[in-house]
This record gives sequence, C-alpha cells and structure tokens, in this order.
Amino acid sequence: MYTMDKRKIILSALGLLLIVGAVFGAKYIIDSNVKEKPPVTKTVKSVFIDTVKNRVVPIVVPANGNITALHKLELFSEVQGIFRYSSKDFRPGQPYNKGQVLLSIDAEEYRAGVQSAKSELYNNITSIMPDLRLDYPKVFQKWEAYLNSFDMSKPVPSLPELETEKERYFITGRGIVSSYYTVKNLEERLAKYTIVAPYNGILTEALVNRGTLIRPGQKLGEFIDPNVYELEVSIAKKFSDILEIGKKVELSNLEGNKTFEGTVSRINAKVNQETQSIRVYITVRNPELSEGMYLEAKLDAKDEPDAIEIPRELLVERSKVFVVQDSTLNLVNVNPVYFTNNTVVIKGLENGTRILSANVPGAYSGMLVKVEGQRDLLKKEQS
Repeated sequence: MYTMDKRKIILSALGLLLIVGAVFGAKYIIDSNVKEKPPVTKTVKSVFIDTVKNRVVPIVVPANGNITALHKLELFSEVQGIFRYSSKDFRPGQPYNKGQVLLSIDAEEYRAGVQSAKSELYNNITSIMPDLRLDYPKVFQKWEAYLNSFDMSKPVPSLPELETEKERYFITGRGIVSSYYTVKNLEERLAKYTIVAPYNGILTEALVNRGTLIRPGQKLGEFIDPNVYELEVSIAKKFSDILEIGKKVELSNLEGNKTFEGTVSRINAKVNQETQSIRVYITVRNPELSEGMYLEAKLDAKDEPDAIEIPRELLVERSKVFVVQDSTLNLVNVNPVYFTNNTVVIKGLENGTRILSANVPGAYSGMLVKVEGQRDLLKKEQS
C-alpha cells in the first residue's frame, strides 16, 4: 500500500516538472523569435533655393485678339443693273489705287433719264429769259451767264443766288428750283452706279462677277487699306486708369518669333458687367501684317514696389510659400498681387529670405532638408 502511494507521488512530481519545463521552454522560444526594431532614421531631402531680393516689378498685362483693317469698306449696291466694268479684275487680292473704278453697273437707261431732266431744266430757264429781260433786267445777265455755263455732259451747276423777294417768287413760281433739285437728286442716284476706290487698298472679298445682275442691298465685296490695322483687346477695369491714349504697346505673333510696335488709339469707357473689363484699341502699322492675323499685346500697366515674381507652381494654397530656415521647411504667408499664366507677383518676404526654387514632392512644414545649391529662378529686374 505504501508502495502505491509512493508511486503516485513520484508520477505527480514528474508531471509537474514536465508542465513547468514546457512553460519555460515555450517562453524561451517566444523570446528568441522577437526581433529588435531598428533605430528610426530621418530622411533629409536635398533642395535648391533662391534668395529673395525685393525690387520694383513691372506689371505687364497680356491681351490678345485678331487684327482688323482700320479702313475697311464693305461694298453694297444701292441700285440695280448688270455689272459691266472694273478698272482691274474684280477678284480677291486685287490691288486698286485711289480713284480707280472698283465696280460699275450698267446705267445707260438711267443716265438717259438724267439727261432728259437736265434738258427740261435748261428749257425751263430758257423760256423765262424774255420775261427776265423785260421785268428783271438787273438779274438777266447772271441767268444768261448761267445758261452759257450749262453743259449737258457735266453735272448741273448750282443755280444763281436769288437776291430779291420778287426774283425768288418769279423763279420758284416757274418751277425752276424744283426742277433743279430733281436733276440733282437724279445725278446723286446716277453716281451710285459706279463705286470708286476711296484710298489705295486691296480687294479682300469679291462676291460678283462681270455680267452678274446686281440688286439693291446686295453685298458685292470688301475693300481694305492694308497699311493700318487695329487690335481690339479686353483688360481688367482696375488697369483702366493706368492706360493712356498714345502709349506704346509691344505686340507679338502667335509663334512669338516676330514683334511689332503698336499704339493705344482708343479706350472704351463702357465696362463689361459680366467680366468687369474694358475694350482697348491698339493701332499698328507693318507691311508684314494681314487681315485677321492673331497678335498678343503686352500692356505695361503699373510698377509694384518691394515685390518679386516667382513661378506659380511655388505658391501653396494661393497665399503661401515654402522657405528654408535652419535646414527646415517652413510655410509662410505672402501677399499675391498679380497672376499671369505661369508666374505670380508676391509681396511680404524680407530680403535675404531663402525660398525654394523648385517644388519638393511631399513637402510639409517642419520637414528637414539639405540645401544643395542656389538656382536663380526668381524673375530679376531687366537691365
């Protein structure tokens, strides 16, 4: 009996030892698998900076548009007839000198009516000459001189001045004055059958050919002076008080490889309510220009003191920039005063402030950086 109890005690002790050994073994295995964390290393990015040097920054307002000829004549017909004659071939691109016939419409029938009315006026005056000789001998000679100067192939001359009431009543009562103005009206109408060049220019549009039947109100073409052009641009209202008539403006073509000099000729006083802008008209003269050509204007608006011009990409949240202080990036507030497509003029930085010259991916305030060098990316004052 004693042997059985002793055996149980020994087995219990062995079991307890196995359990304790298993616990310590497991703990040892767990502790041996724990890896020590490596020390945290801080990443320091390399950056390039530029040093702020405040100066007077000229504000240049860009504007663009298509030029149009300052002297442009749209040809319309006020009469009806067949297109019979032109001094040159009536085609686009054809040059005409001042006074040359651009277009002439057949007016023989109408001209005959004008001659008939002139003849009737002449006959009316002739019929009153005997009465003038007897009743108004003082005015007879001037009316006789008028008849002698009357040429049926030329425009009717102006009537002699009516000096007295009796003379006026007599001449008017015989229908002379009304006949005269009838002839003048017909002559004015006859002149509309021929359109002459008012200046040296080029035909840019031709909508009819010789032999075409032309009707009143029909557009015939377009004639321009290729020596003077005008560019119409819109600028912000806040710059309207800066611009002056006669101010020189630099213009450039679409490719940017040619420049022209223009002059502000007119400024519209009306403000566009939607865009709060005004229209400015710039006159430019250059033989290389053509109707409809696209030009960009650079208007010198004003000078902004104590400012710098930087790329727009460096501006954060439209009013902040990163500066480097003691190898650390700091985000500081600035005052943007003017934006262009690629740059922004800012104020509020002191001279000597080190500013990033290029964007740093993932930049944040307090970030450690290493200055690699300096890049002069800020806009410097032009010499």
